[in-house]
Parts: sequence; structure tokens; C-alpha cells
Amino acid sequence: MPTDRQQKVAQLVKELSAQFLGRENNRTSLVTVTSCTTSPDLKKATIFITVLPDNKEHDALDFAKRKRGELREFLKKNLEMKTIPFIDIQIDLGEKNRQKIDELLRAK
Repeated sequence: MPTDRQQKVAQLVKELSAQFLGRENNRTSLVTVTSCTTSPDLKKATIFITVLPDNKEHDALDFAKRKRGELREFLKKNLEMKTIPFIDIQIDLGEKNRQKIDELLRAK
């Protein structure tokens, strides 16, 4: 169970990442930051994203991973923490599965 501090840092990283990716996005797809998790020592954070349309997912993930250095600099400027977490970015498979279940339920 994450501590309050981990949850607060994860929420701040999620919000700032959404701002950054929204500003830097190349406008060929919609990238949404769905969640963020942090390690117990707050040295690593994983940002989970969804991409619409689905066929642009690979390109958007590559783009986001290329921008990790700039994102970390953005976090340094906007987070009031001594240690800024190293960022990893992944596709939110839980959200994709939820959407698939919704589609199946609507089809009935």
C-alpha cells in the first residue's frame, strides 16, 4: 500500500506529465496520462498513458520516451522536491482492457 507521500508525489507527477505531454504532443494523436506509480524511495516513477487512435500507440510511446529528459527537466522546475524521480512511460493496459470490456458489454 503506497504511503500518503508516495500518492501525493505520484499525483503531482501525473498532473505535470499530462501538462508537458499535452504541450509537446505532435497533434497526430491524443495522449492521455491515466495514472502514475512511484517506487517506495521515490527515485522512480512510471507514467501510464493511453493513445487514441490505437494505431498511433507505438509512435506516441516512442515520442514520449524520447521526451523523458525534457519531462524530467520540467519536473525539476515544477516539483518542490530534493530528488526528482527517473521516469518510465508505459501504455496503460488496464485501461485498454476496461475499454474492451465496455465494448463487449455494449454489443449485447
